[in-house]
Amino acid sequence: MALSFAIELEQEDDGRWIAEVPDLPGVLAYGATERAAIAAAEALALRVLADRIETGEAEASLSITFAPVAA
Repeated sequence: MALSFAIELEQEDDGRWIAEVPDLPGVLAYGATERAAIAAAEALALRVLADRIETGEAEASLSITFAPVAA
């Protein structure tokens, strides 16, 4: 099973970037740059997916990709 997740990016008033994976509730991360926010969101998403695999909520054989979405 292949999964692909969109990452939404937005820049806050203070200059920080926020990246969110809407299909995975709670996967939201900040970064000083777009790339840092994306990397943090991807890492958090992988932790969430790993937890789902461990608890049997997801198939064990997954192919996962991430794609930034233009704001």
